[in-house]
Amino acid sequence: MTAVIQATLGGIMMGAMYGLTALGLTLIFGVMKVVNFAHGSLLMVGMFSAYWLIKLTGIHPYLALVIVPPVLFVFGYYLQDVVIKPVFKAERQVREPLTVIIVTTGVWYVLDNLALMLFGAEYRTVRTAISNKSFALGQYIISVPKFSGFVVAVLTAVGLALFMRKTKIGMALRATSLDREAANLMGIDQYKVYNIAFGLGTAIAGIAGCVLIPFYYVYPSFGVVFDIRAFIIVVLGGLGSIPGALLGGLVIGVIESVFSQFMASTWTEAIIYAIFLVILFVKPSGFFGHKQDW
Repeated sequence: MTAVIQATLGGIMMGAMYGLTALGLTLIFGVMKVVNFAHGSLLMVGMFSAYWLIKLTGIHPYLALVIVPPVLFVFGYYLQDVVIKPVFKAERQVREPLTVIIVTTGVWYVLDNLALMLFGAEYRTVRTAISNKSFALGQYIISVPKFSGFVVAVLTAVGLALFMRKTKIGMALRATSLDREAANLMGIDQYKVYNIAFGLGTAIAGIAGCVLIPFYYVYPSFGVVFDIRAFIIVVLGGLGSIPGALLGGLVIGVIESVFSQFMASTWTEAIIYAIFLVILFVKPSGFFGHKQDW
């Protein structure tokens, strides 16, 4: 039983970071109504940004949280503005333009191969004073970097929810997600809203990259691993749901950690996908999803 509880605690820590990764994806889908296949690659960009910032300047890993997410926001904002917005304008009459999915897939391949050209295929990680630190919670051991990631994930989810509910920009994002035509009539520039949504989603990927880099390795195709997890989590939690993304991440993290104590990792993956399919059959809208738009 002790081993199971220890694995559950570890799963909660890791699951929160899966949920943090999915937050950006669910925000972009909730507002823009398209699936961003480049999200994992943007996470990889965030991790490499944090890696090189720490490596070249020697700053504390969590100080990178002050620098990397704003830079990623600007990158995502202009990526949407320059690359994706023209497709939206060309298909302005389409509710969910499929061409945008193709464009984000292209961005995925471009970013991954550009990283491969620049940095090579080797795995990299940052080893700092906190990388191997842990503390005792009774008889259980908690990793400091993973616990820090858990705290950052929860704070990010709460902050994003408050931002969406309490600020004018957040309300504009929600209004556009509900009905972009009506939002336009009310004077909201839907394309600027899309830029902000994509920038915020990318910035959240930057936050995830900063909390992962002290203990997780990064390489050019790293994003695929977390991308698949993020898609499952977003569907489980409910497309466009912020609490759903966090809860879905915790569920996947606990399943992954606990079941791996009793069986091979390949079986654990099979169980995750089986539970995913069952929930889709029972409640296709996910834990917090609704039949109507978010």
